[in-house]
Amino acid sequence: FMVWMMFGVIGIPIKKMLSLNATEFGLLTAMPVLTGSLSRIFLGAWTDRFGGRIVLFLIMLSTVIPIWLIGSATEYWQFLTLGLFVGLAGGSFSVGTPYVARWFERKQQGMAMGIFGAGNSGAAVNKFAAPAIIAAFGWAAVPHVYAGVMLVMAILFWLLSYSDPAHVVGKSVTLREQLIVLKDPRVWKYCQYYSIVF
Repeated sequence: FMVWMMFGVIGIPIKKMLSLNATEFGLLTAMPVLTGSLSRIFLGAWTDRFGGRIVLFLIMLSTVIPIWLIGSATEYWQFLTLGLFVGLAGGSFSVGTPYVARWFERKQQGMAMGIFGAGNSGAAVNKFAAPAIIAAFGWAAVPHVYAGVMLVMAILFWLLSYSDPAHVVGKSVTLREQLIVLKDPRVWKYCQYYSIVF
């Protein structure tokens, strides 16, 4: 979440560098959020199918290079494109929540998911860490530091986490069957509640 909200801080010097107007700046900061939101449906389905460990690990690895490249970007379209890839970091929430919950009995799942959900505080950490890095080394250092952090976290996650074949539905459930819940109006209502609260 620290990475996901990175443009909220480094977007300010990028805005000055590229002379962005308010709409362009808004689009820049919204791009990772858009990808993170839209990718959650598919990332959640893949978690059910392949397991949270491998999906979360691949998400973390797939964002390292785009995060790093943000520090070298010079054109607006480059920032937007890289922001799309960085947004996958925000989609990790739909992977981690079921991955964590399945290790616990139902009565303990709320606490487990709450502890995992505390990772949202990374967005707040970004508000403190990024300005300090910018003041010391310039805005381009932020993505480089964050890419390093993401790579280290991906490796640690892989080394310290486990998979349980009982936690996956495998090929017995199709993607179509997983998406059938989208026909339920309550799902859309809950999604709206979530978007307002979030």
